[in-house]
Amino acid sequence: MEKDKNSSTDLSAITGQTMQQAREAMDNYLDFVQKNMSASPWAVTELNKKVTDYARQNVDSAFGFAQKLALAKDLQDLVRIQTEFLQTQLKSLTEQARDLSETSTKAVAGTLKSPFNPSS
Repeated sequence: MEKDKNSSTDLSAITGQTMQQAREAMDNYLDFVQKNMSASPWAVTELNKKVTDYARQNVDSAFGFAQKLALAKDLQDLVRIQTEFLQTQLKSLTEQARDLSETSTKAVAGTLKSPFNPSS
């Protein structure tokens, strides 16, 4: 019994450490992407900021989901956690897509009205 308890504790510690390493790697990747986006033509725009913010929110959500899954007590709990996550993500991604679409449309409209555009 004691051996099983130690194995479970070891597995939890390893899982926690792996999650932390994955989180740090993803944060580093997002920082890298954000820094390199500064070279794009739409570097300092509202759209760029929103894309970066949404990427971070989605990563945070995915890691929160993984942590909850790791704590699931049984299959029923696992299904409940997954269902809640999928519902929340679907709603969030729909709102993000709508917002990004509106922001993109405004950016394009602003470009078309630019004083550098001879057709304006």
